[in-house]
Amino acid sequence: MHEGKQAWKEKLKSFGAFFTNKKTVKGARITYSVIWNILLLLIIVLVIGGGFAAGTGAGYFASLVKDEPIRPYEKMKRAIYNYEETSDLYFDNDVYLGKLRTDLYREEVKLDDVSKHLIDAVVATEDEYFYEHDGVVPKAIMRALFQEVTNSSTSSGGSTLTQQLIKNQILTNEVSFERKAKEILLALRLEQFFDKKEILEAYLNVATFGRNANGSNIAGVQAASKGIFGKEAKDLTLPQAAFIAGLPQSPFGYTPFSSDQGKLKDPAGLEPGLSRYKTVITRMHGAGFISDTDFKDAINYDITKDFVKEVPSDNTVEEYPFLTFEIEKRSIDILANLLAERDGYEAEDLKKDDNLLAEYKALANRDLRQNGYKIHTTINKDIYERMQVTAQNYKYYGSEKPQEVPDPDDLNKTIVVKEPVEIGATLIENKTGKIISFVGGRNFKREQTNHATRAPRQNGSTMKPLLVYAPAMELGKLHPGSVLPDVQVFLNGKGKPWPNNYDMRYSGLTSARHALTKSYNVPAVLAYKSIINQRPANFLDKMGFSNLQPDDYTNLSTAIGSLQGGVTVEENTNAFGTFANNGKFIDAYMIDKIVDKNGEVVFQHKAEPVDVFSPQTSYLTIDMMRDVINRGTATAVKGRLKFASDWAGKTGTGHEYIDSWFVATNPNVSFGVWLGYDTPKALERTYKGLSYGVRTQIYLG
Repeated sequence: MHEGKQAWKEKLKSFGAFFTNKKTVKGARITYSVIWNILLLLIIVLVIGGGFAAGTGAGYFASLVKDEPIRPYEKMKRAIYNYEETSDLYFDNDVYLGKLRTDLYREEVKLDDVSKHLIDAVVATEDEYFYEHDGVVPKAIMRALFQEVTNSSTSSGGSTLTQQLIKNQILTNEVSFERKAKEILLALRLEQFFDKKEILEAYLNVATFGRNANGSNIAGVQAASKGIFGKEAKDLTLPQAAFIAGLPQSPFGYTPFSSDQGKLKDPAGLEPGLSRYKTVITRMHGAGFISDTDFKDAINYDITKDFVKEVPSDNTVEEYPFLTFEIEKRSIDILANLLAERDGYEAEDLKKDDNLLAEYKALANRDLRQNGYKIHTTINKDIYERMQVTAQNYKYYGSEKPQEVPDPDDLNKTIVVKEPVEIGATLIENKTGKIISFVGGRNFKREQTNHATRAPRQNGSTMKPLLVYAPAMELGKLHPGSVLPDVQVFLNGKGKPWPNNYDMRYSGLTSARHALTKSYNVPAVLAYKSIINQRPANFLDKMGFSNLQPDDYTNLSTAIGSLQGGVTVEENTNAFGTFANNGKFIDAYMIDKIVDKNGEVVFQHKAEPVDVFSPQTSYLTIDMMRDVINRGTATAVKGRLKFASDWAGKTGTGHEYIDSWFVATNPNVSFGVWLGYDTPKALERTYKGLSYGVRTQIYLG
């Protein structure tokens, strides 16, 4: 045993001698020095490299945001709270019509009126550090950046609720480092201006949530709550709140409703949304927002039984399609001019430059849908609804006729469809120009063209008082008793008689009054020929004919309504009101005023009368047109009126019986109606015992 201890002592002594040996000590010092220098060099490289990387990153970040202006509080506030609010529409006398047709339906709601379950669900799902961060979460940004650089198959995202709000309201959805850098900068700035409650409230009103039970696109938690579960946002249960909170990540993938009129998706289509719902419940539990019991109950809850089957209509298209679209188009025209005027342009600038006009119409369209205007119209609700019922119930339009059209399933082929006779009608108040009512067509789902306001056609003999007799009297060429020849003439240079009267007969010498009463073509064209060098079509310009072509100023056939460009029912009717206004033309209008969401009137219609005819000419023309109703081509009207009124009017038939017209005026209103096929073709001379002319004059239900 003693020997063993002695051996260990010798070994320790030898080991100690190794470390005290000069060569060993020298070697150790050299090794230590090399390792320390290497370590020091590595530290220096890391510090310098890190500083360089940080500086480069900071410089790159600065270069990305150098063009981003410093936005003051008021500007950011306007941008953040600039929700797309749907505009409201009104009939005359402030009678509510409904909301404007919109691609995105939204209802604003205050945070205090939102279920706490929904607030907790959104925070747990979209931004778990919402109440702690200052607008961005650096760790999340670095993780997302790493995933982007490495092209990782998984993406955890790096956007806070604040960043999402910035992206939706101030920036765009563009995927780029520049946009992301600006988003980060603005999110940090936004958090300096607004508290968490304000940011959360704005986000809940901005986020999109797919579709409602009508199939309409929805945004904001209030519209989502009503459109998916049929209740206010404040009344949502935990499962309902969780389902809604999961939608913004993929609104149209998770929504339970299809675009096909809001039909509920099949089980396979519902599965992504139900899976997302369970994810939200799990995250709420993990964040401590709900208890174990609540979690178990919610995770096993059948949320599909809470989906509503339908919700009240959120726009006016279904009930008033022609009216809604007409209000929309006219409002866009008005706002486009207002926006252009604000930028220093005039109305004439837009007329001359199609690209400029298109630009401002696009801006006006967005403005109309975002800014919650109240649009007041001239349309009388009761009269409008009665006119639609009358148009729907009328049984004497005529037969449907075959028409070849492109095959919607194969544009290289054609198919034959049955085309019905269409109608357009307008009622206008003379002294103001208010469009009291109109009929745009028989079936909007079949044909969306508004035949009262946007379908120019030849106006036949309704042109005669406007272009022939009134101008000729104004120019001193004739009066009601002037004698005109109604004989065979050859004015077309083709060796055949032209023009011809509608019955192919002639009456010899006749008065201007009688010629208009019986709607003779030959005297009208001869009277027009005597004044054509004085360009009487200029009178039509003054009366709002907007679609005249160069040939319309020189062709003799214009006298009997054979126009190259055509005229709408609104324009034709509006022109007849000139006679009732003692020769002053007052342009018809439908938009009375537009009020913004702050109650400021941004547009108010103002009439601008145009002198066209003298009071004497107007009086004589009206007196001649009284005879048309009393004993001329419109006698069917007189016997069916259920009230007394001083009507004066004119019938009209287009070339080859393609169009049928009747336009009349009295001291208060002017009314015009047109019948014809969309694709020009001859009307039936007689249908169920009524001639083509009488079918525009009387109503038989």
